[in-house]
Amino acid sequence: MERKVSRISLASEPNVTYFLQVSWEGTIGSGFVITLTDGHSAWTAKVSESEIAQEADDMAMEQEKYMDELRRALVPESGAAGAYKFIFSKDTQHFSLEKELKDVSFRLGSFNLDKVTNPTEVIRELICYCLDTIAEKQAKNEHLQKENERLLRDWTDVQGRFEKCVSDKEALEADLYQRFILVLNEKKTKIRSLLSEVQQLEKSTKPERETPSSDKIPEEDGLYDGSTDEESGAPVLGADTLDKDDSLFSSPDVTDIAPSRKRRHRMQTNLGTEPKMAPQELPLQEKERCFFSR
Repeated sequence: MERKVSRISLASEPNVTYFLQVSWEGTIGSGFVITLTDGHSAWTAKVSESEIAQEADDMAMEQEKYMDELRRALVPESGAAGAYKFIFSKDTQHFSLEKELKDVSFRLGSFNLDKVTNPTEVIRELICYCLDTIAEKQAKNEHLQKENERLLRDWTDVQGRFEKCVSDKEALEADLYQRFILVLNEKKTKIRSLLSEVQQLEKSTKPERETPSSDKIPEEDGLYDGSTDEESGAPVLGADTLDKDDSLFSSPDVTDIAPSRKRRHRMQTNLGTEPKMAPQELPLQEKERCFFSR
């Protein structure tokens, strides 16, 4: 069973403190027990679910909305108690509560309370509940405080580790940067030495390219050292031979021997430069002459 105790003031006695206790099982809409005391006397009543539904119908409100408003009035949160007005008459033992708006107020509910014959027991139970609640809250606060201290220690430890990691990271970055600078300088030095070697090699090969080659001159001159047919003493055909050949070419019954004449002319031209072929060409010329003479 859940229970809630709150301190209220009645509209008829604003300077007198009353204690209102509400206990219920499940939800307030399923019914609750209300107890009111001023420290000397006590009044109590049990409100059923049907009575709550009847109150909601009388106010023309939805039951869920009415129960929500009733819970806020009977179990007030911090700062919400001033929005509700409690009215109680000791003579009639009628208890009612109203919700105050700007200029108007409307009744949320009214209950008939019964006076408790032994208010001491009710007050003792109320005090015990308050003490138990205080002890529970205190234990919870102590647990939360210890948890906060543990979290603070963990946070301090994590912060120390984080700072150490940051310092190690910075030291590692500095070391890697120094190594990178050394490697970079070595590469720059190698590149400069290679460039200087390439430049020296280009300078050394440049004069050789500009100097003309003397080996090609004799070869070019050798092209003009050959002798002509007249200088080599090769035999030249006479005019009578050429006339005979022309008469043969003009005859209609004789086949064209222009290829033979061209081949013979080339062989006569090459007699001075190819002496080895002369012995083979001369018999061929003699055979052709004998053939045409027939």
